[in-house]
Amino acid sequence: MGNSEVGHNALGAGRIYAQGAKLVDLALASGKIYEGEGFNYIKESFGHGTLHLIGLLSDGGVHSCLDQLQLLLKGASDRGTKKIRVHILTDGRDVLDGSSVGFVETLENDLSQLQSKGVDAQIISGRGHMYVTMDRYENDWSVVKHGWDAQVLGGAPHKFHNDVEAVKELRKDPKANDQYLPPFVLVDESGKPVGPIVDGDAVVTFNFRADRIVMLAKALEYTDFEKFDRVRVPKIRYAGMLQYDGELKLPSHYLVSPPGIERTSGEYLVNNGVRTFACSETVKFGHVTFFWNGNRSGYFNPSMEEYVEVLSDSGFTFNVHPKMKALEIAEKARDAILSGKFDQVRVNLCNGDMVGHTGDIEATIVAYKAANEAVKMILDAIEKVDRIYVVTADHGNVEDMVKRNKSGQPLLEKNRNIQILTSHTLEPVPIAIGGPGLAPGVKFQADVPSGGLANVAATVMNLQGFKAPSDYETTLIEVVDK
Repeated sequence: MGNSEVGHNALGAGRIYAQGAKLVDLALASGKIYEGEGFNYIKESFGHGTLHLIGLLSDGGVHSCLDQLQLLLKGASDRGTKKIRVHILTDGRDVLDGSSVGFVETLENDLSQLQSKGVDAQIISGRGHMYVTMDRYENDWSVVKHGWDAQVLGGAPHKFHNDVEAVKELRKDPKANDQYLPPFVLVDESGKPVGPIVDGDAVVTFNFRADRIVMLAKALEYTDFEKFDRVRVPKIRYAGMLQYDGELKLPSHYLVSPPGIERTSGEYLVNNGVRTFACSETVKFGHVTFFWNGNRSGYFNPSMEEYVEVLSDSGFTFNVHPKMKALEIAEKARDAILSGKFDQVRVNLCNGDMVGHTGDIEATIVAYKAANEAVKMILDAIEKVDRIYVVTADHGNVEDMVKRNKSGQPLLEKNRNIQILTSHTLEPVPIAIGGPGLAPGVKFQADVPSGGLANVAATVMNLQGFKAPSDYETTLIEVVDK
């Protein structure tokens, strides 16, 4: 399954790297995850403290993988931990809404097997990942605070004695869904939370993808943290599944080393005098900067680059305001193009992804009309300055918003309504290259049958007068004599 982070890594780096999920799979399969500095660091707490695991409970493979959590639970118990607490985040975005109950039941069964071996293992808190913990790009710190309150302070608006019961009960609200499930904690007979994080404990965030867990990593690790009142800051041993920000070295301890992405196209072009402008709104700003540049924060050369973030609206789901900031992004891009100050302008229009994830088809139509209007504004500016455009996407989403059976027919709910698809699709994405600045004779190559996102970097380099490094995926274009 494609996602925006892997897509933008490939678009910017020109090569395909083993990414988070695969790296973790390999480390678990080989057992190397248990030999590294990160695991040995948290293992120091096994004798006297609790091991807390926090992350998205899902098999969607976008932020985390259920089977990785299962293997990590077994591996940690085999290596001495006697007390485990799992803090779950329900999905419903990259997998079917309602699947949370099945995932909780599966995990509960695994924990029961550990209990039979003398390990005190329980799910201890939960909530929907879009409402609690997994904000991104510092858009809304209150989301992370909701998680902190439940995971560290043991406070939540809903209290239960059983995790499966908690999810089933909270989902009974007609407006409830897995993405926005309210926070809950498990309590004992006296109503006291039974699993908050305290001094001496070990904590692992088991998401492998960085963008929606790095804010919690800051709250867990930084001593000078001021984004919200943490009330109590336990002295813990914390490790991420991976290091989520290589530039910030955050977290300082991690179980699996991230891919080393070097010599990206952005760095190459800037070092060769290409002045660059990048823009998106908050929810995708890191994709055209951090991920595009190989998981690297900041500028390569501040005198040659300008990055502009348009603040996303917050406090509601994106189908409420489906136009998002498409027109504002387009205006920034238009102005950058017409200014003559830049040789490359790259933007991400977020509507198809973010509104598509809501499953609201009517809102998605509005979203795409806004995106189309934004694209036209940008193309009109390119026309005025005789430049070239490249239009593509990092993955599929809204080209099909219906769940289908193997024969392609829509699947129906019990009430006969069509089941809505909110996740990314596996469809190929298009690419269009044109504009008045395109040299005569430039055509798509006919012999790149497996061409994909990683081929875009070499293509853009060619269009700007450069030849890509030899280890990049091949360009998609060639010059054909008339």
